[in-house]
Amino acid sequence: MNVAKSGYRVFSANSSVACTELAKKITERLGVELGKSVVFQESNRETRVDVKESVRGQTIFIIQTIPRDVNTAIMELLVMAYALKTSCAKNIIGVIPYFPYSKQCKMRKRGSIVSKLLASMLAKAGLTHIITMDLHQKEIQGFFSFPVDNLRASPFLIQYIQEEIPDYRNAIIVAKSPSAAKRAQSYAERLRLGLAVIHGEAQCSESDMADGRHSPPCVRNTTGHTGLELPLMMAKEKPPITVVGDVGGRIAIIVDDIIDDVGDFVAAAEILKERGAYKIYIMATHGLLSADAPRLIEESAIDEVVVTNTVPHEVQKLQCPKIKTVDVSMILAEAIRRIHNGESMAYLFRNITVDD
Repeated sequence: MNVAKSGYRVFSANSSVACTELAKKITERLGVELGKSVVFQESNRETRVDVKESVRGQTIFIIQTIPRDVNTAIMELLVMAYALKTSCAKNIIGVIPYFPYSKQCKMRKRGSIVSKLLASMLAKAGLTHIITMDLHQKEIQGFFSFPVDNLRASPFLIQYIQEEIPDYRNAIIVAKSPSAAKRAQSYAERLRLGLAVIHGEAQCSESDMADGRHSPPCVRNTTGHTGLELPLMMAKEKPPITVVGDVGGRIAIIVDDIIDDVGDFVAAAEILKERGAYKIYIMATHGLLSADAPRLIEESAIDEVVVTNTVPHEVQKLQCPKIKTVDVSMILAEAIRRIHNGESMAYLFRNITVDD
């Protein structure tokens, strides 16, 4: 029999309206009150957190969404976690639907693996557990010294496809690059739909970015000892753009985990339109939609962009009516309830493959 812990509280670590709204949705589903705290910026932009109630011996869940000011949101989370740690909280669990800096999880030239640094900072601040959703790379979980529950948004997005897209049976799931093919295949199999892959110039350039293997530069000083003469690698050359799969007369649904710079999505939509697709949808978990993304989407061949509320995007929705939101507070609330009661998390991953 599961034994409940002595008590738990849910706090919002962000001063933004969107984070507070998500925290309220979660607490309403749990039937608890939102913890009393104040998060604000000093006149010199320093982050200040005041916890207004006792948390001694309790399990604390901190809800933190990541708005455009990423670094401020990270400091809010770190300062609140440390405040709770020094107030003798028993466990401090961060609920971070979108984990920031997740794209910087590989070594690039002489850069750093920032997501590993952030994981160490969160542990040092006092966090003992993380609940997140659709990490950019699942291997990021290995950066943490404490448990990480990486939830999936695919059941909610699939439900949206089935309920909100008329004639979705005539759709085809599209991967905008070969690297996204596994995720697209998982969607296609569960929806019993076909699969298409875009290959060529429209593919994501992330795999082509230089990493540590290209350091030091190829230019060598011929004066003195030259060292080993290694074979020269042929330069990469992208093939002409190709759509593998028939999209003519179909609804094209592009799936991905993050939509931020929409240039690749807009280019993919144009290609699909040229190949005969009559409607184009984009399904993504995290709608960062930075810079001119709303305007580019509005002017493009894309009919609808569907994202979850893991990241605040109310301003972008006002700028572009094509952007729709799916609420995932239900699964976050259930994860909190199960962790508090010591129940298995396996139920939240039923019928979900590792490729999601």
